[in-house]
Amino acid sequence: MYERFLILLQERGCKVADVAKKTGIHPSTFTDWKKGKSSPKYDKIKKIADYFEVEADWLSGKSDFKTKREMLRAEFKPLKIERGTKIPVLGYVAAGTPIFAEENYIETEEISNELAATGDFFALKIKGDSMAPRISEGDTVIVRKQDDAESGDIVIVLINGCEATCKRLMKYKDSISLISFNPAYEPRTYTENEVKELPVKIIGKVVENRQKY
Repeated sequence: MYERFLILLQERGCKVADVAKKTGIHPSTFTDWKKGKSSPKYDKIKKIADYFEVEADWLSGKSDFKTKREMLRAEFKPLKIERGTKIPVLGYVAAGTPIFAEENYIETEEISNELAATGDFFALKIKGDSMAPRISEGDTVIVRKQDDAESGDIVIVLINGCEATCKRLMKYKDSISLISFNPAYEPRTYTENEVKELPVKIIGKVVENRQKY
């Protein structure tokens, strides 16, 4: 407390005698505090704080807010909002019977800057129920652009250059399968030759699904 008291004396150009006279605290009391013979009680701290127009808790060392104004500024300080990275929602993709992937810029989605730093991203709207209940019609999937994926990944696949679908990828020795979560839909299997000739091309991996209610 005494160190902050000395700061106030220096800032205001006051002497201990001036403070003692105005607060009614005996000058010897200040000497005892300085030498560590005694510690100031709250009522005396409050008198000194009121004299200097500072917060008693600041003077006693319990707070870093010197004045009420500083306290209010901290309390109502606007929160810093981290802005993410906007990515385009390009259109609709089938989660059932594949449909043409029309790359129309229909809206945007926002992803974190940390995620954005890991690659190029776009988003697609889901149409159909083959990936239900995990991914439903109307959901928006966030997709990282890549031309390959691991077995078990959920991917966006372009078939025959014009049809796109969202499916779970399974890789085998001589073929791949595109699998739905909905058991009503049979897996679609393609041989190595079909993958090359059609072609069946992975255009991205789904990293997040966003549902709106």
